[in-house]
Amino acid sequence: MYLQAFLLSIVQSLTEFLPVSSSGHLILLHNILKDSSIINNISFDVSLHLGSVFAVIIYFWRDIKKLILDFFSKDRKNNLLLYVLVGIIPAGICGYFLDSFIENLRSIYIVLVTLVLGAILFIFAEKIAKNKKDLTNINFKNSIFIGIMQCLSLIPGFSRSGVTVSAGMISGLNRTNAAKFSFFMAIPLIFGAFIKKITDIGSVGNINLVVFGIFCSFVLSLVSIYIFMNLLKRFKLHIFAYYRILLAIIIFILLKLGKI
Repeated sequence: MYLQAFLLSIVQSLTEFLPVSSSGHLILLHNILKDSSIINNISFDVSLHLGSVFAVIIYFWRDIKKLILDFFSKDRKNNLLLYVLVGIIPAGICGYFLDSFIENLRSIYIVLVTLVLGAILFIFAEKIAKNKKDLTNINFKNSIFIGIMQCLSLIPGFSRSGVTVSAGMISGLNRTNAAKFSFFMAIPLIFGAFIKKITDIGSVGNINLVVFGIFCSFVLSLVSIYIFMNLLKRFKLHIFAYYRILLAIIIFILLKLGKI
């Protein structure tokens, strides 16, 4: 059981912030390990995301602290926190009211399609990106656009970080700042999803497994964030697009062979 929980933690954490879709990888794992009650427990998946939230807060603590202090300062020259809050509204509303519908989309066939569509979005974003703005130049129009685009990430396989970073780049942000804005939006959204599912956590049957999973997720998410931020400084989103296409091809072959 603990080995299964650790395996889930690895998959979720290392793919949560890389734009390759953690939900897509978890669904793939669900299909491979069909006989595990832990592997197939959506509430356990959500609990792992709490560890990811803690990792974001720790990694970006200085930025988050400045974000809050700037918001409550008298001059309020930078309303970045307000833009973050505005940006999470569309996905927050869709996630709350379309929860059951979204869970019904947890299909390997859906993931197969969205992996490819996400890859196309990455390539398009890189093609038209201007990379002129930093976070002090973001506005309501940008945050609303990024927020609406983020709704796509509710569909398994799209990747929340991938969609929001792409939307940020289309809005004029460079990759690093687009990623930071994406991470800032992730905190309330992922925490909100955890709160919504917290009453179902007991269905896992072993609270120690949940705590173990959250701890593993926290540590591994820190590694994932570090890797992602450094890759964005050196490479374009194309490398993630190619990985997604390769994974889609592998899934297609496994489906044809009846392995998943």
